Amino acid sequence: MSLLDVVGVSKSFGGLMAVSDVSFDVEEGSIVGLIGPNGAGKTTVFNLITGNSVPDSGSIRFQEQELVGKPTHAIVAAGIARTFQTIRLFPRMSVLENVLAGRHCRMKAGVLAAMLRPPRQRREEEAAIARAMAELRFVGLEREYAQLAGGLSYGNQRLLEIARALASDPRLIILDEPAGGMNDAETQALMHLIHAIQKRGITILLIEHDMSLVMRVCHKLVVLEHGICIATGTPAEIQANPRVIEAYLGAEDDHAPY
Repeated sequence: MSLLDVVGVSKSFGGLMAVSDVSFDVEEGSIVGLIGPNGAGKTTVFNLITGNSVPDSGSIRFQEQELVGKPTHAIVAAGIARTFQTIRLFPRMSVLENVLAGRHCRMKAGVLAAMLRPPRQRREEEAAIARAMAELRFVGLEREYAQLAGGLSYGNQRLLEIARALASDPRLIILDEPAGGMNDAETQALMHLIHAIQKRGITILLIEHDMSLVMRVCHKLVVLEHGICIATGTPAEIQANPRVIEAYLGAEDDHAPY
């Protein structure tokens, strides 16, 4: 069953067409990779899905509900969470507080309850802390819960972003270059983490330049070039696709970049 449907989406910035008539779907429970050379429009597509930008035309449906025109907080509440190509944490807040920020969208207490802190509010806070700690344990950062987020290594900051996204109870998590800046050991651990997220019943859509990781974790790949979808298929199909090989290496090369 399709969880996300992107249909005929286009977006231009001034005179530049960043994305043109892009269509693809993401099946529930799958891991789908969005790949392509630099400047292909991948992050623009992510921004359109998550409400950070609004498409000029086309439709984006999540669980058969239209997302176009909805604010970002409503899209998060609907069950879509994301990380960013450039890490966006609160560096002067603790690791735990960063994950709690991701949990906030599921908390029901208003301003008055937060000020007066009745028993129900305290129970909700305790449950949120327990959930945040569980997500830190899941990504391997439980011991760093009290540390300032800005003091973590680059790889661990990536993991913290994932923990924060998971705390929002997503049905779909969108990962924008999660292996960026990671060493080989961290990338290997990330691969296992992505599979562990999927086993929790969470669907995954990712942009990633590490083709070894992409080929090993994704069920389907969508390839963009100059804002246009040039191929969709399994990793094996994409790896053998002449147009994809040309997009990455040029027509004269005989070998795919995998």
